[in-house]
Amino acid sequence: MSIDRYYALGRSGLRVSRLALGTMTFGTEWGWGSEEKAARAVFDRYLDAGGNFIDTADVYTGGTSERLLGKFIAESGVRDRIVLTTKFTFSDSFNGSKPDPNTGGNQRKNMLRAVDRSLKRLGTDYIDLYLMHAWDRITPVEEVMRTFDDLVRAGKVRYIGFSNVPAWYAARAQTLAELRGWSPLVALQLEYSLIERNIEREFTTLAQELGMGVMAWSPLAMGLLSGRYRRGSDGQFNAGRLTTMQDTTNPGFAKLTERNFSIVAALEDVAKEAGHNMAQVALNWAANRPGVASLIVGATKLEQLDDNLKALDFELAPALRAKLDAVSAPTQQYPYFFYSAEMQGMISGGSSVGDKPDLYRSRVRIEGKGAGVT
Repeated sequence: MSIDRYYALGRSGLRVSRLALGTMTFGTEWGWGSEEKAARAVFDRYLDAGGNFIDTADVYTGGTSERLLGKFIAESGVRDRIVLTTKFTFSDSFNGSKPDPNTGGNQRKNMLRAVDRSLKRLGTDYIDLYLMHAWDRITPVEEVMRTFDDLVRAGKVRYIGFSNVPAWYAARAQTLAELRGWSPLVALQLEYSLIERNIEREFTTLAQELGMGVMAWSPLAMGLLSGRYRRGSDGQFNAGRLTTMQDTTNPGFAKLTERNFSIVAALEDVAKEAGHNMAQVALNWAANRPGVASLIVGATKLEQLDDNLKALDFELAPALRAKLDAVSAPTQQYPYFFYSAEMQGMISGGSSVGDKPDLYRSRVRIEGKGAGVT
């Protein structure tokens, strides 16, 4: 159950665990999650297993997640060992404060305000990895990247990254950083699982080519891939985060669909054949996909965390992996079907001049030029 093997994040020298501890469940302000005692137990168990990569955000449980983390880290005396990640973007009004246009977004004013507030809640004078939580569609990328660079130069932040942004935006940001000598992005935090594979269209290649490690959030699709959601005789699903949030307009919680339950059924079959539980198989599949540097796993109970920490202790048979690949494959979309083997054969005249083999990309990553370097 040890996870004390560390991998360089993106094109950096920062070494992190392949399983990161997600702390969106630290606090009960959102109607689900953990009280302080239970959260502390999860935190301690993760560290005892050798994990060093912890993820939070200023918006999580109204700031309680950051405050609890700060308390746990201080009491444990592990600040230097921890790779601490937090995020900014969302407005204070998200958690009930009076609306103000500059207490959210990606502009310099809010970023500088947000980082100081996070530092205070976390009880630290620096953040190891600071992420823009989401694209606000307004702030110029130059403003974001220059402010990030200023924070690094000021010593408040060590590394930077993006979450929930368009691929073109991340590519432009990284290119500007390279051109102007600013601090580069080393991470892309994106949703990825057997249920949600759309980042494969562009982001995984982007991460490998431009040196950003993918941090996959919700690799268990909000618990759906653990098998916990079952439909009762009345047609209703058992209680959990997805049912609590099913009336929200956030599409990230809209996962109780027939298509997704067909994936769950296939996963259940594969898990039985592999001799591991569903959550472990789902995490193992995601962790071994191209471009993925680390999976963010959360838990409200120690048993859940213990199960998750075993997910990298085995190798999934190729035939079983192929079964999961097939049932969860994203639908083909324009213009991406132009990049299929059939269309590329038409471009090359049928000659074998396709893309480099996977082994080449793996070797490049090992040499330190891509995501997930060993």
